[in-house]
Amino acid sequence: MQPIDVVNPWSGIVDYQFVPPTADELAAEAARLRRAQLAWRNQTLGHRVDVLSRFRETLLARREPITAALAADTGRHLVAVAELLATAGAIDRWCRQAPALMAEADGRSVQTPSIRYRNQWVPYALVGVISPWNFPLTLALIDAIPALLAGCAVLIKPSEITPRFVEPLAEAIAAVPELAEVLSFRPGAGETGAQLVTLVDAVCFTGSVRTGRIVGEAAARAFIPAFLELGGKDPAIVTASADLERAAIAIVRGSVLANGQACQSLERVYVHESVYEDFVARVVARASAVTINWPDPAKGVSGPFIWARQGVVVQQQINDAIARGARVLCGGQVEDHGGKWLLPTVLVDVTHDMLLMNDETFGPVIPVMKYRSEDEAVELANFGVYGLSAAVFAGTEDEALRIAERIDAGGVSINDAALTGVMHECEKHSFKCSGLGGSRMGPSGFTRFFRRKALIVQEAQPTPIAAFDETLLAR
Repeated sequence: MQPIDVVNPWSGIVDYQFVPPTADELAAEAARLRRAQLAWRNQTLGHRVDVLSRFRETLLARREPITAALAADTGRHLVAVAELLATAGAIDRWCRQAPALMAEADGRSVQTPSIRYRNQWVPYALVGVISPWNFPLTLALIDAIPALLAGCAVLIKPSEITPRFVEPLAEAIAAVPELAEVLSFRPGAGETGAQLVTLVDAVCFTGSVRTGRIVGEAAARAFIPAFLELGGKDPAIVTASADLERAAIAIVRGSVLANGQACQSLERVYVHESVYEDFVARVVARASAVTINWPDPAKGVSGPFIWARQGVVVQQQINDAIARGARVLCGGQVEDHGGKWLLPTVLVDVTHDMLLMNDETFGPVIPVMKYRSEDEAVELANFGVYGLSAAVFAGTEDEALRIAERIDAGGVSINDAALTGVMHECEKHSFKCSGLGGSRMGPSGFTRFFRRKALIVQEAQPTPIAAFDETLLAR
């Protein structure tokens, strides 16, 4: 295989290469993991908890090289540190929760007059994970951790855009030999991901709707489940009664954090006409105060576009909106300093015929549109093919919840933004084209990695075939 060049998002220079696996190498790795999985599955859950707990300690012990690699991958250091700490927290959380979830299934039986049954939870032997570039560590392991605790082996293909973190992470995995038997990373491009789907028993994919369709179709052909966490075009509704300063603070953060390169970023804002001008002024003031981490990577709030191509896409959306009558109140122009940055951009006079209001943006852009009635606000928020998450800001919780219950989205934050990114205990499903399959949050994040087998015991004499003789009807 030819080496794949990797561009540093901060400098715009190719500074890393890796060689993806050949088809034979990937198949051999999948076979190795399958062989090891049987022993892993047959161990107690307590053993698997112990192994994952030791992995958590190795992550923390190696935090400096891992976060340095993540920072090089993404052009942002503080978020890289947060990724590692959040991953350690996820391991701790699942290790605490898994025993109680397993206890719900172990030994529970149901009795009818002569038949009793119980379920056996059987983990998928090999789970494949195809993870994206925006949060390389978090989204590589968010599904892998509960799958491993369930007794699965896991094969992960991280994005070819951000592969640097795999080297130091592999050292942390190797430090826990039992884990290295059943967890493997193989960076590669699209062909590696396509082959992975054919080698596993279930696949978890995080990424765009376009690629998610391809993964889902391939999984259907392979007759395996696909858990798809796809894109969003998350709306926020600000009512006339809302605390406008609170809304402005949350919406700017929810749109700009990580340079807007998060699926739960707010990308559309609908504001009641009576408070529209006041709200826009507050948002512009807060957005204009945000700085980028150039020329000093140790300063500034917002990093570069991790994938330079995304900067081009965002600029195209802004240009299209301007051509159709939108006005830019701050930001608006992608800056090229080797890497590509965009200052937070607020637009008004936007309409739903603009790319900016239809397509996922994945950048620090805040288009603001006014509405007249609650029904109109809900209709605007439900516009389009996405239904990942949303936010509602209102003067009372009752008002906000009334509106939130009408929004077609898997998770709705009330008087804040992107709470789905920090609240892991509640299950949620993606609506419309934003995803498919069981929730990765809440108990389902663990239980979806099992198939249920029914073990059914007949205590009475079995029914003989003679009981179905048609002549019995004549008696």
